[in-house]
Amino acid sequence: MSIRHGLLALLERGPRYGSRLRTEFESRTGSTWPLNVGQVYTTLSRLERDGMVVQDGADDAGHDLYAITDAGRTELHTWFGTPVDRTHPPRDELAIKLAMAVGAAGVDIREVIQSQRRHTLKAMQDYTRLKAQALADVPADRDEVAWLLVVEQLIFQAEAEARWLDHCESRLVRLAEAAATEPSAGPGPAATRGPARAPAERSHSQR
Repeated sequence: MSIRHGLLALLERGPRYGSRLRTEFESRTGSTWPLNVGQVYTTLSRLERDGMVVQDGADDAGHDLYAITDAGRTELHTWFGTPVDRTHPPRDELAIKLAMAVGAAGVDIREVIQSQRRHTLKAMQDYTRLKAQALADVPADRDEVAWLLVVEQLIFQAEAEARWLDHCESRLVRLAEAAATEPSAGPGPAATRGPARAPAERSHSQR
């Protein structure tokens, strides 16, 4: 999540102070990724250091205002125009957990999968209810539209995770079945001899 670019996007609408930026950021994303004021001001300090924002006086209540610079606008529009890099995905705790659970002593990986599936489906139901609430009234402003996009992404993500968990369980079942039907290692004594002749064939040769 690029807090840096999110704050630049909000500042392009006009000068803001830290607490207002936090409120608008959380409103735009439905508090999915909550910020604290410390994060906001730390990010603003770095943006100021990099020439992306400047302090722009204070409002009537004495809040220090920040404004985006031309360099900040260039950075923001470059971000908008650049695809999100998927070649170096962030670490996914669930994928790491399942990878480590394979063959781990005393761990029932199918129970790990089933427990996660229950949690994922519950989250998907919660997100679906939030979407229904958002659609009860036609979104009236861009913050409501933005939140609708975020909650729909969360629904799609949960659906994909549930399908992946189903796939993981199916694969484990197939591997277990394949292991159970494998022949024992090493041929027995009978396997080293040629095929035995049928009784009728032996009887004929003896006559």
